[in-house]
Amino acid sequence: MNARWAPLIVGVVSALVALVGIDARATYGARVSGDEPQYLLTATSIGEDGNLDIADEIAEGRYRTYHEVDLDPQTLVLDDTDRQISPHDALLPALLAVPMRVGGWAAAKTLLVVIAGVCAAVTTWVAIRRIGLPAGPAAVGVTAAFVGLPLAAYGSQVYPEMPAALAVVAAVALLTSPAPTWWHDLGVLVALIVLPWLAVKYAPVVAVLGIALLLGHRHDTRRIAILAGGAAVAALAYVVAHRAWYGGWTVYASGDHFAETGELSVVGTKVNLLGRSRRLAGLLVDRDFGIAAWSPVWLLAPFGLGLLTARRWPGRWLVPAVITAGWLTATFVALTMHGFWVPGRQIVVVLPLAALGLAAVAARSVRWLTVTAVLGAVGLFTRCWLAIESSTGRRTLIFDFASTAAWPYRAMRPLLPSGLDPTGADLALLVAWGALALGTAWLGWSRASVRSRRA
Repeated sequence: MNARWAPLIVGVVSALVALVGIDARATYGARVSGDEPQYLLTATSIGEDGNLDIADEIAEGRYRTYHEVDLDPQTLVLDDTDRQISPHDALLPALLAVPMRVGGWAAAKTLLVVIAGVCAAVTTWVAIRRIGLPAGPAAVGVTAAFVGLPLAAYGSQVYPEMPAALAVVAAVALLTSPAPTWWHDLGVLVALIVLPWLAVKYAPVVAVLGIALLLGHRHDTRRIAILAGGAAVAALAYVVAHRAWYGGWTVYASGDHFAETGELSVVGTKVNLLGRSRRLAGLLVDRDFGIAAWSPVWLLAPFGLGLLTARRWPGRWLVPAVITAGWLTATFVALTMHGFWVPGRQIVVVLPLAALGLAAVAARSVRWLTVTAVLGAVGLFTRCWLAIESSTGRRTLIFDFASTAAWPYRAMRPLLPSGLDPTGADLALLVAWGALALGTAWLGWSRASVRSRRA
């Protein structure tokens, strides 16, 4: 495959697969549900009124075209003007404002499909141009990631996950340039500013990327001062805007769920870190909400990331560090991983970087290329099956998805632990899968290290 055309081909294929789910229903009586209507209502308000106040949109039932049942408003009345501001950051609605005004929910989702395609294309470009992988295996590995859950689902669902993933992989592409310029630095800084405006939960990922940016210029104090100053101004603007618009340090200050317990209770009021530690492996192999249950190609990701870490390229430590930041946030900061959403939501932001590991696996040999392609095809089959079921009313994306009749998922379930109500056997199985993931990561690193020394 030609290295010039590979990113475009992967991007188009990934966008088309994301498009398959554009009409899938999130739950019964609602084409979109959970936080999705909140983003669409705010997009409508920005596009028509030029503000974030959705009180009039809720009163007029502007959500009925995509959410037929009554809406959970999620908002508090903020002052004597009866303002209601959705407790979600404003950048995603701002991106969707024009499509929402021109073509409604379908146009808004279509923009997200395009963003998913661009994200897949940039990921493939990084695999080829920055890591130096052959175009064909790179394309196979990245495509295998993007045509299955969760990336394909969030390519058309109204959440900030895919725009955030694009910002992260773009930042990595810029940070790993062999000859970084001021334009590269400016691009990274824009990505760092964009991420919190998509959701404050991306702050740990922003911190890792920001540290990498500064370390890259550790011998240039002038550039460090300018970049740090720009970041400080952006952070101050973020805080001031949130205090003025939402009445707190974060968007959660305007949410009715946090009226009594405070905005920081979004992470939980009784945080059990030991209990949450089960997610370290569960995010990958949980029976219902683990990404490998739906797309088994992700089981190759630890091996692939081991390969990447042993390979001599500028992002050998940056990629695992960013993935670790996102994974730990989903493990210990997020309220739950078993939420009202498609599995894997909290780690979508870093999964394109994990897809680079799949590309590395595919590039190892023809046999590994075949294994990656086959497992990716299994994920594609399951994703399309669930999307079609959800479009015909037999299942929904976030309510009864685990009851899907897709046979690959049904076959995987008995092999994986349950995190919703774990027994002793489930915990033992979880530990075993976690040990296997760590072992394969070490195996990938050691094998690649040996090959590198021989070369």
